[in-house]
Formats: sequence, C-alpha cells, structure tokens
Amino acid sequence: MSGFRVGIMDPAIASRPRVDSFTRASYLSAVACGVDSFWVPDHLNALFPRTLWQPKFAAGAKVLPSADAYLEPWTMLGNLAARNRMARLRLGVSVTDTGRRNPAVTAQAAATMNLLTRGRFILGIGTGEREGNEPYGVEWSRPVARFEEAMATIRALWDSKGELVNRDSPYFPLRNAIFDLPAYRGKWPPIWIAAHGPRMLRAVGRYADGYFPAFPHTPQEYAQRLDALRSAASDAGRDPMAITPALWVMVVPGRSSDEVDEALDSAVARAGGLLASDEFYARHGAEHPLGVGFTGAQDILPQDWDEQTALSYIKKVPMSVLREMYLCGTTDEIIDRAIQWRDYGVRHLVVANIGPLQRHLRKGLLSTVLFGRAVRKLKKL
Repeated sequence: MSGFRVGIMDPAIASRPRVDSFTRASYLSAVACGVDSFWVPDHLNALFPRTLWQPKFAAGAKVLPSADAYLEPWTMLGNLAARNRMARLRLGVSVTDTGRRNPAVTAQAAATMNLLTRGRFILGIGTGEREGNEPYGVEWSRPVARFEEAMATIRALWDSKGELVNRDSPYFPLRNAIFDLPAYRGKWPPIWIAAHGPRMLRAVGRYADGYFPAFPHTPQEYAQRLDALRSAASDAGRDPMAITPALWVMVVPGRSSDEVDEALDSAVARAGGLLASDEFYARHGAEHPLGVGFTGAQDILPQDWDEQTALSYIKKVPMSVLREMYLCGTTDEIIDRAIQWRDYGVRHLVVANIGPLQRHLRKGLLSTVLFGRAVRKLKKL
C-alpha cells in the first residue's frame, strides 16, 4: 500500500438528543477532513470504571449518559453504509471479537458489508478482551487458540465457493456447512488483525491483510513486531509487503503543554492509563496500579469498582505513562509524533479524539477543532 492513510475511530456510544447524534457528527467530520476510513468499535461495555462517568469527572457525561452504552457495531455499520454512497470512505470494525461471535456469523456479516459498500469494508478482528467475554459467560482461558480456529473457519467458508464445508475444530467444527454469499468482484474484505504477542503476530502472517494493534506500545516495538509478522508471512508463502501496517491510537490535543497536561490529568485519560501493561509501566520506573505482571486492556474488569477504588488506582498512573501511550500535544507535536510512527512503518493511522472527555466542556469542545486540524495535517504526510 503506497502513501500514508488516515482514519477516524468513532466511539459508537448512545448519545443525546438522538442515539446516534455523536456518530453522525463524527462521520461528517471525517468526510470534511477527507480521511480514508471510518471505524466503529465492537464492545458490550467500556474498558473504563463506570463510577467515574460523572459530569464532575468528565464533561462528556453530559451528552453521553453512559460510557457503557455501546451501539451494536454491525447494525451501525449498515446504517453508515447507507449514507456513505457519496463520501465513499472505507468502513471498518475495530475490532470484532472471536470470543463472543461465531466466525460463520462474522464471515457472513463482513461479506454482506463488503457487498453493501462495494468493496470498501475492512474486517478488523482480534481475540477481544476479558471484559467483553467472561461477564457474559464466554470462556476466556484460551483466547488465542479460539482466535486461530475462528480465522481458519472464516477463510474456509470464504474459500468454499458454495460447496459443503467439513472441518474438525475444538471450537468451531463445520459439518456440511454452506456459505454461498458472493465476494464483491471476486474479492473478500481485507482482514486486519489486532495483534501484540508472538503467537498472534504469526497469525497475522498467516491470515491477515493488515496489522492493526491498539494496546499501548512504542514505535520501536511496532517496527520489531512488523518484522516478526512479515517473517511469518514469508514462512506461510505469502507476500509480506502486501500486509498493510496500521495502528489505532487515542489523541489528546491542546493549545499548549499546560492544556495538554490538564486534559491528561482528567479521570478519563488517567483511567485509560490502566490499559497499558505492567511492562509498559516498568519503562517509566513504575509498577502497574493493579499489580506486577498485569497485562492491561486484555484482562481489566473495572465495572464493579466503587468510586474511591477507581480513584485510588488512577492516582497511581504516572503522567509519563500517559504522555507516551497517547498521541498528545499541540497540533505540531501530534504531527511530529505521528511522523515517528510513520518512520517506523505505520502506513494507515486510525485516530480517536478523547479530548472531549476531559473535565471542562468548553475545552473538550475546543479539542474537536484542534483534532480536526491535526487530522487534516496528517493527511498531508
């Protein structure tokens, strides 16, 4: 893939006055900024302590009544596809879950979206997180093994050409299964995998058209993982350079360093710091507030914390961790940091603005203006 592409990630959380008011505004902003892709997440609830979702902590709580009120992504994608005829943005899910969703259903949904968008859909997919599985009765002891079997199942169905499919699997056995939806002009939607560990990187090399990590890490780590997955692709007889190097990152914009620090010190931004791993904290001479060896976003279960418990955790998050994990700063500083990611291999950067979730509504609204400026500059890289 040549050039540098930019996408915008929408939270897809129920808002006011219409349930999709925020998503509509986000989509129109993406069109106005001329981005290449627009994304929605696949969550049942937030990776965020619900007791901190109050106006005294986050101005966004005034327009988004609940941080856990995620709209169902595939329904939302169909809605977006209907209004995307003129803008022709690529639409994507970032990322759907192989724990909660049977891969045959995911294969069907993705193929349908690819037909509706005339080949402009991207299937972002990963293991999911504990918070979206375990509370709902989905077994979580071997998420990577389940993921690998899900990927093999999706590919088997897409490659079946309408013939009966039989496949042994400990998770998703197929017995005379039929999949007869057509590919759009002979092509299935590209699969972008959210991967971090060695085994998941090998899965990217075997199955993926794009590499799409999100958990906090450094540009240097990104480059090392990109090399590893490309080696895996070569071992699998695939073209390693055909895999799109992408990245999802949260943005905290401000007019000055003081303004950025104020936004980073908000409850939402600090709670986001809990999604980094203990290994990430160790580089800053600190221990993760949830203990040594805590893996971060993959295993966090914050929904039953009371307010004081949540506050006690986020107060232990060092500002240096927040500055590194977020793409934060003035517009020029954001661009400089994005250039670093580009220089380490990223070719499609998907950004999400969390500036509106800081304490003060006026500064939160201003962040949307600064975010738009940054996105337009990113498009010129």
